[in-house]
Amino acid sequence: MSEPSRIATEVRRRRTFAIISHPDAGKTTLTEKLLLFSGAIQIAGSVKARKASRHATSDWMEIEKQRGISVASSVMQMEYRDCVINLLDTPGHQDFSEDTYRVLTAVDAALMVIDAANGVEPQTRRLLQVCRARNTPILTFVNKMDREVQEPLALMDEIERELGMTVVPFTWPVGMGKQFHGVMDLRQQRMRVFAPGEDRVAGTEEVLEGLDNPVYAERFGLQYENAAGEIELVKEAAPEFNHEDFLAGRQTPMFFGSAVNNFGVQEVLDALVELAPSPDARVAMQRTVQPEEPKFSGVVFKIQANMDPAHRDRIAFVRVASGHFERGMRLKVVRSGKELRPNTVVSFLSQRRELLDEAFAGDIIGIPNHGVLQLGDTITEGEALQYTGLPFFAPEMFRAVEVADPLKTKQLKAGLQQLGEEGAIQVFRPIAGSVLLLGAVGQLQFEVVAHRLEHEYGCKARIMPSRFQVARWVTCDDPAELKRFIDANDHRMAYDAVDAPTVLVEYAPELRAIEANWPKIRFHALREHAGLVFQQRLDG
Repeated sequence: MSEPSRIATEVRRRRTFAIISHPDAGKTTLTEKLLLFSGAIQIAGSVKARKASRHATSDWMEIEKQRGISVASSVMQMEYRDCVINLLDTPGHQDFSEDTYRVLTAVDAALMVIDAANGVEPQTRRLLQVCRARNTPILTFVNKMDREVQEPLALMDEIERELGMTVVPFTWPVGMGKQFHGVMDLRQQRMRVFAPGEDRVAGTEEVLEGLDNPVYAERFGLQYENAAGEIELVKEAAPEFNHEDFLAGRQTPMFFGSAVNNFGVQEVLDALVELAPSPDARVAMQRTVQPEEPKFSGVVFKIQANMDPAHRDRIAFVRVASGHFERGMRLKVVRSGKELRPNTVVSFLSQRRELLDEAFAGDIIGIPNHGVLQLGDTITEGEALQYTGLPFFAPEMFRAVEVADPLKTKQLKAGLQQLGEEGAIQVFRPIAGSVLLLGAVGQLQFEVVAHRLEHEYGCKARIMPSRFQVARWVTCDDPAELKRFIDANDHRMAYDAVDAPTVLVEYAPELRAIEANWPKIRFHALREHAGLVFQQRLDG
């Protein structure tokens, strides 16, 4: 097979998607079960069993195991039905939404997990807005049907109303809670019978053929009668599934199940392979890049420090946008012009890594490096391309940070530099004064940074209140005017991790007064990393 044909074939095999949800909807559990059903792992770890020796494969950070939550996105690659699936598990907690937003720039589809008892929750809404803005195709999995939950018709109506997209049920539940008997597969016209238990794998459930099999009424009684009536309603009211509408983010196929009991997972995995798109063209500032192009290009959408604390490593997660990556090939970091020849590139099963010889568009690869790569960097075989769209939001909370033991100052600065570069927190260096400032979206980010500084960098940090409450990045077409602004406001100016000048104020009215006094200066609530492109975020 010629190289162009091989690249095109491999690109068609790729499916790259993120799992998104509100905290506690069962997202990380579903991730585990998808790995289990694909054969990537042999035993699934429960997220909640914090004292057990097994933890979820996708929760690798010590604080995640202690708290039973995901605070960092993790990447897993697996093969299923001749497809290579790149699966990204994202943090559900809103305090880590920036990490999730950046991950969503690297995927071609999303799997939305909804808690059947709670319906559409605030974080789900926020994440969906990001997906809708990018027209990301979305599949919906309604989880926890083995508990007392909302009626499926009410859930379907709420999803349509809240998320502004048409729902097309692919499966439908028979009963709920203790009376949950299974799901009707509306496309395959059969029923998969529910049996509790976490140790079953694909192909072990009982399957009954037909949607109106007389056995159903005998075995499942009133629950089947209710489900049959709802299915008739749904058939009349819901539109036919339209693949084009799905790919445009206007329709979402809906599945019901119980991830903790391995139930309903198979249907979701099959649908991801059949419906989710293979990698598409990606827009750079210079041109649109096709995935089948022979030359390699990729973008750094995440940096993770200390995945292996023993080696103080730093991994840049790169979404391959085009071409064929081969270990040891010469690559160029477009921002700095530096050359890379990565020989230890890895693929992931969360914290388990394997050396990688090659990758294709759609794959997520990890490049170990010591500060050469930053979030938003484009890597190519030489062409000056710059991919766009990696967002940084102005922080909403600020804290001052200093080291408890002055002898550990060096470790504190190194730790904060690395955590700032990976996007775990925003670090600001004030022009006046030596105390570093941390900026975050939520309180939990400060707690995680303090924990990681102590356990990964060996320095106990004091996190203290800060008087600042609002930050804006500043730019100006006239460099001399920008310098005048910075000099005149040096008591409230700082530089962030990529040396972008930032003005910090105590109150919003103070910011409005500064804006009025400096009409040539532009103030930005959103920084897009690529080439330090800025755009104004609408604040309502």
